[in-house]
Amino acid sequence: MYENFYRFSGKPFQLSPDARFFFNSSGHNRAMAYLRYGLRQGEGFIVITGGIGTGKTMLVSNLFNELHDDNVVAAQLVSTQINEDDVLRMISAAFGLAHENLSKAALLRNLEVFFRARRAEGRRVLLVVDEAQNLSQRAIEELRMLSNYQEDGQALLQSFLLGQLELKQTLQGPGMEQVRQRIIAGYHLRPLDRQELQAYVEHRLALVGWQKDPAISDAAFDAIFTSTGGVPRRVNTLCDRLMLFGSLEELHELNDTHVLTVVEEMTQEIGRGDGASGNSSGAGATPNHARASADRPADLESRVALLEQEVQQLRSTLARTRRLVKQAIMLQMDAEDEDDAL
Repeated sequence: MYENFYRFSGKPFQLSPDARFFFNSSGHNRAMAYLRYGLRQGEGFIVITGGIGTGKTMLVSNLFNELHDDNVVAAQLVSTQINEDDVLRMISAAFGLAHENLSKAALLRNLEVFFRARRAEGRRVLLVVDEAQNLSQRAIEELRMLSNYQEDGQALLQSFLLGQLELKQTLQGPGMEQVRQRIIAGYHLRPLDRQELQAYVEHRLALVGWQKDPAISDAAFDAIFTSTGGVPRRVNTLCDRLMLFGSLEELHELNDTHVLTVVEEMTQEIGRGDGASGNSSGAGATPNHARASADRPADLESRVALLEQEVQQLRSTLARTRRLVKQAIMLQMDAEDEDDAL
């Protein structure tokens, strides 16, 4: 909707990862450097961790976009709560191998044959596991066992693990020493800082033909940073709604007041959803409400998100109040100087 109003060529803040919008922040640049280093090494594990929405999946998208070299056969696996046997099936499926109704021995044999066949062709095999924090220790151990396949001193499979902080905790657990010894590099991805956030937003806007319409004030960027903590996914969500708000109000300049208005609207939406699910036992409850209430992890996540939004809004209000107080003090000092001069 707002693309037409602002004459954008596309949607700048979509949530699905798109390598065209990759932003080379200091953290993402460092993480990509480790992934490229791992590719050159051709063995072992590279581990990238980061909070929810910090851009780990975007790293994968960008990495695959760079893999134009036919010497690398790469596959991506997005893990869920699966056991070690299912891991082998999912890896086999990712590489296009038979996997249904096969024993573990057959799965391992097929994978080894596949790895050696690619090696004979002069090609390397790369497995990228996203959301790897969902893997159990035994599942990760299966990945380590696959890394034992070698030929002429060269590993036949290399694995990159990307996940939330829980992945680091899993790898630091007892029984993971052999896996830790195979990790050749690791990096923890952090949110954007204030300057990077502004550059990130302007980068995405520029890619869809932004010509400073809408103009975004420094105070607006301050409010966006305070409201999102610099987490790219949150930035995308807020900025997408901010652009929609601007187009509906026919605004060509956006300031911190507009940002706070949008944040408040989004907070109220979360509040309504949480309240409805919490009221699911009432007479007016729908089956959907009942399911939401029964889903305790989702309910907890929504409550945490609501609290985060409220804290961020309070911080924004406090920062704005401080600026206003500072301006008032400066004006008072100027007035006193003028009185003294008289």
